[in-house]
Amino acid sequence: MLINELLNEAKEFIHSCYRELNKTEQEIQNRLDEIGKHIQSQGFYEHTTLELEYGAKVAWRNSNRCIGRLFWDHLNVFDKRDINTEEEMIEALFEHIDYATNNGRIRPTITIFSQKKPNKTVHIWNHQLIRYAGYKTEQGVLGDPHSVSFTETCINLGWEPKFGKFDVLPLIIQINEDHPKIVEIPEKLLLQVPIRHPHYKWFEDLNLKWYAVPIISDMTLEIGGITYTAAPFNGWYMGTEIGARNLADELRYNLLPLIGNLMELDIKSNISLWKDRALLELNTAVLHSYKEDGVSIVDHHTAAQQFKKFEEKEMESERSVSGDWTWLIPPLAPATTHIFHKPYTNVIKKPNFFYQSRRY
Repeated sequence: MLINELLNEAKEFIHSCYRELNKTEQEIQNRLDEIGKHIQSQGFYEHTTLELEYGAKVAWRNSNRCIGRLFWDHLNVFDKRDINTEEEMIEALFEHIDYATNNGRIRPTITIFSQKKPNKTVHIWNHQLIRYAGYKTEQGVLGDPHSVSFTETCINLGWEPKFGKFDVLPLIIQINEDHPKIVEIPEKLLLQVPIRHPHYKWFEDLNLKWYAVPIISDMTLEIGGITYTAAPFNGWYMGTEIGARNLADELRYNLLPLIGNLMELDIKSNISLWKDRALLELNTAVLHSYKEDGVSIVDHHTAAQQFKKFEEKEMESERSVSGDWTWLIPPLAPATTHIFHKPYTNVIKKPNFFYQSRRY
């Protein structure tokens, strides 16, 4: 990023941050003078702890695809910018998993590692810190098809495959252009939920499960022109993410035909609405299982109501709400939510999270 561009991004962020935090105009000017000197002398600047925490929270508030933004100011921010070794980084990721999981009472959390500098970059190769492996076989994919490429990368780096349907993948981290470090997540940190149904007892025989916490780890966090290439973050699951996407999509676990057959539905005829009925019961099973195990989860109707509350609070604060409608509507019964009937402008605001190119 050019110096003038960085200065402009920093200025816009500091004005927004400090005014929202009720700082004086003199404090704003003093901080901008300080930042300007750093940028002119070294080409970048460092955020204060206050700026980092505010920036991370507002990045969640600005995430157009997230329906759970009502809780943006409850984000727990772990500042790990001082970490310089792979061992310290691994320990910090384990700490994140443990803290966020919280025995099932999920805590929204972000861990922020060093910003991108000319002489230093930090990357996490995983899409999510916890994710299931996918293996190509002659009979098709065993496990999660979404993970096939990353699973092959792990194997090539020395990971021993287990060839199960729900094998938790190892973490791969990289500092600068050093050889990537691969490490297993300790079993004691992994909270997984066996999926069963309140009425269909055969659900247990399917031996389905899913992990408790979705910790996105392959996006960059951008605050005031500064880029953090490793900043894993999580909220908690909305049930349909698991029941209507991860376990149901044809390009994922594709369980609807199996469940439809077990429900004795006519899966050869669309007019029987077998997909709808199987999808409903799969989502019922997911919500039932998480609730029974005391693991935080939200159904899509409640999530939509929470998003409406978020919109109202933003309006009270005189901030406009942007959103990606195609992501905000739930994949199950979307027309029963107010979001379906409302247009949103998909304007990208900063701070925010952005996709970055894969390292493998």
